[in-house]
Amino acid sequence: MRASPEVLWRDLSLSGSLLRGPWRLWLLGDGSPTRHLQLLTGHPVTIDLAAMAPDTGSDLHTPREVQELQAPLLRRQVWLTCGGETLAWAESWWNQQQAEEHLKEKDQPIWRSLTSNRAELFREVDGVALVQADWLNERLQGEGPFWSRHYRFFRKGQPLTVIREVFSPKLERWLGRAIDAENNEVFLNMFGNAAKPC
Repeated sequence: MRASPEVLWRDLSLSGSLLRGPWRLWLLGDGSPTRHLQLLTGHPVTIDLAAMAPDTGSDLHTPREVQELQAPLLRRQVWLTCGGETLAWAESWWNQQQAEEHLKEKDQPIWRSLTSNRAELFREVDGVALVQADWLNERLQGEGPFWSRHYRFFRKGQPLTVIREVFSPKLERWLGRAIDAENNEVFLNMFGNAAKPC
């Protein structure tokens, strides 16, 4: 199990004004990223399960919303690949009993598992961030930091899972740059080169 990537910068409200339109929709929208990756690339999304194990609660970079889930917790980490290219990494936190109920097919995207019986779900984006980890650089074949978001799925008003997704800069091939030149300068002045966006 890998430690969550280090969060260099996070701001849900400010990111909406800095991001260009396609990235704003990508990071702040409530659509399924696995479905969108398939639409963008024309290739089905393949899930490469990296780890699935009990969560110890010791990770410093876990989203605070994970505290809303009932212990004991399970954490699942996966790579999302389309047409042989790794385009995202994701981790999710679950109550262990809920995970057993909803993640029977571990190589399927979560969205497909959760909607297979047409049950209603509500997604709420809780945070947009720039994150960094050496192992992300290697697998995503880019130099971070990388754009990420985390959100919760709710069912019947109760949080079901917390999910963090980290996206490859390769998505710029379809979405363009995340921040235009003018906002990039604003961003660097506010947060410095350590958090330069991809």
